[in-house]
Amino acid sequence: MAIQLRQICLVAQELKPTLADLTEILGINPCFVDPAVATFGLENTLMSVGHNFLEVVAPTQDNTAAGRYLNRRQGDGGYMVICQADSKETQQQVRGRAAEHGVRVAFEADRETWNICQLHPGDMKASFFEIDWDQHNDFDGNWHPAGGMTWQDQVRQDVTVDYLGVELQGPDPVDLAERWSEVAGLPVHREGEQLLMALNNVRLRFVEASDGRGPGLGGIDLAVRDRDHILASASQRGCHVNDQQVNICGTRFYLHDS
Repeated sequence: MAIQLRQICLVAQELKPTLADLTEILGINPCFVDPAVATFGLENTLMSVGHNFLEVVAPTQDNTAAGRYLNRRQGDGGYMVICQADSKETQQQVRGRAAEHGVRVAFEADRETWNICQLHPGDMKASFFEIDWDQHNDFDGNWHPAGGMTWQDQVRQDVTVDYLGVELQGPDPVDLAERWSEVAGLPVHREGEQLLMALNNVRLRFVEASDGRGPGLGGIDLAVRDRDHILASASQRGCHVNDQQVNICGTRFYLHDS
């Protein structure tokens, strides 16, 4: 069984200025716009992060789930951890464990070549946990939510290389870690004071919420090749925190040299 992080979704009040911050500071390119999100009262854009993706969604109408999430978390921030299962069987095993532990399915669709299953952020105690299956079964290539293979010519890794991890926060990190572990079917381990769960390509890190914003997807660990570019651009755009961190779209981006 393997579960690969393929995409992080952030939610913002306004799409264009957030995209400008992310692309300029992180040195990544837009690669896909999905018109299907209009069904949920949203607009979006995806950017390539290595062979994975960073998405931003923003409400285009009142009373959307994303809009309520913005209100609950007091502004822009992390929204979804979107993963690819190595088989439909793995995906359905995750769905089954979710049902056993009282985790609701917020949305699912079963199509010929692609299956999507979004688990409710309230029940996952931090963010949406989306587990998808694609018959191409290629962790580095075809990804239906990014338009299949059309994104490949937009990959840029001279500044930001790839994801290393995701930081999920809540009032009780142990309880939060246990929920994600029991649903994903993966063990949690400690490294010093850190509670970690390893996916195929990144580690989820469970921490106590200390920013006054409650449970959520609070941070992203990035492998970077040009820290100086990121810090200089972040300073210009009012997103600099320190030499190890920038804050964009209400999300902490932790920088690790590649």
